Amino acid sequence: MSNENSKPEQDDNIPDWQPVTLKISEEESARLVKEATSKIYARSVKGHFASWRIVMLLFTQIIYYGLPWLQWNDRQAFLLDLSARKFYIFGLVLWPQDVFYMAIILIVSAYGLFLFTALAGRLFCGYACPQTVYTEIFMWIERWVEGDRAQRMRLDESPWGFHKFRIKATKQLLWILTAAWTGFTFIGYFAPIRDLPMQVWHLDLSTAQWFWFIFYGFMTWMMAGVLRESVCKFMCPYARFQSVMVDQDTFVVTYDKLRGEPRGKRSKKVDPKTQGLGDCIDCTMCVQVCPTGIDIRNGLQYMCIGCGACIDACNDIMDKMNYPRGLIRYTSEYGMLHGLDSKQTRRRLYRPRVFVYVGLLCVFILGLIISLAMRTPLKVDIVRDRSSLGREIPGDLIENVYRIQVINMMDKPERVHIKAEGRDGDMKNLQVVLENSDDATVEVKPFTNQWIPMIIRAPLSGLKRGEIYKIKVEAEAMSDENKGVEASNEDSFYVPN
Repeated sequence: MSNENSKPEQDDNIPDWQPVTLKISEEESARLVKEATSKIYARSVKGHFASWRIVMLLFTQIIYYGLPWLQWNDRQAFLLDLSARKFYIFGLVLWPQDVFYMAIILIVSAYGLFLFTALAGRLFCGYACPQTVYTEIFMWIERWVEGDRAQRMRLDESPWGFHKFRIKATKQLLWILTAAWTGFTFIGYFAPIRDLPMQVWHLDLSTAQWFWFIFYGFMTWMMAGVLRESVCKFMCPYARFQSVMVDQDTFVVTYDKLRGEPRGKRSKKVDPKTQGLGDCIDCTMCVQVCPTGIDIRNGLQYMCIGCGACIDACNDIMDKMNYPRGLIRYTSEYGMLHGLDSKQTRRRLYRPRVFVYVGLLCVFILGLIISLAMRTPLKVDIVRDRSSLGREIPGDLIENVYRIQVINMMDKPERVHIKAEGRDGDMKNLQVVLENSDDATVEVKPFTNQWIPMIIRAPLSGLKRGEIYKIKVEAEAMSDENKGVEASNEDSFYVPN
């Protein structure tokens, strides 16, 4: 008789399951911990890719720090006014009803990132990512105050004294000022920036503004000054999912193992072929200039941000050794392994998914442009007065009470005429009555919306009591410049019993 508590019989030949423990030597464990926690002292580098990084850094930061100060028709050219629920983008004003456009812009940005990654890996990370850009700015300040790699290492190893304290304090002060200016500029995108200096001076910012000013500045200092490469190596999600978008034909920073190995130190006068050596002299300059501290000679790693610093450093060494450039270069894994030239490697870039990304980008961008071009600068919204569905008034008329919102998206005031018509054949001769208006017209200021009490009256003859009819309310611009510009909305008209 079986017992429910009895254990099933086991085959003696099958051992019991035991958890597997991976054993790592103490030396290996110590090495891994040291690599993860040790400070990286990146050496400065000059070259083609370093110059492009400077160009992109200046380009992005001129836009970031300068854009809020631009003026457009006596207002801030780029202002995300959350309190008024309006986004000013030069001559364009987006309202909550235009969230569709923001969604399209985000989709275009995402597909652009996918396209760049499929073509050249983490190109965005190396040249335009805010984390990379501000880390580079903070490293410039550090090099200017403390010196290059060897000087910084000696300074950190030296005992604390007035000299070391002064240098470290100067660096931190400049970092804090840079971070504070970055936080100040950030809130300038959401409030008129020309009024902010005096508000900061008089401590007159709102609670939300103080929070974002301090938080954004602090995070800039923390991310770019303290964490630095740790963000790219351990925190950035893009580093993790880029592997699904990169393949053998993607252009990435690549070390040519066929040409470089076996590596070894040698004199400039020694012919490496006679010594059985490759072109890599094992100088580790590629590691010393890497902002994330990786060794590109170990192959493509997710921590590589594609900045090309190792290419510039290696090319400089190759020039000094009188070797051909390109031991480390931008190429594809397939091209390097199969010895393809640059033209053949570039030809393999044009693969089906690249055309898919380009096609989708073109569709979304074209759709966005057409939609903005056909965008009506007038909009109307209607809200019924729920306290009074409908009432009969003298003159054999039925009237319903509404509130109409007229939105003027143009940069000039506009007189707008409101009219209504029935969507059913029985609804005829509708009358529109606006508050403080004898001819159903209202003047709306530029880039504003106005709520107006509105009454619509209809003759009772031909209408059935207790029925609900569909009506269309139209707003039409009256000026000669905007003649024909109109907007409409539909609502219901209730006939009481």
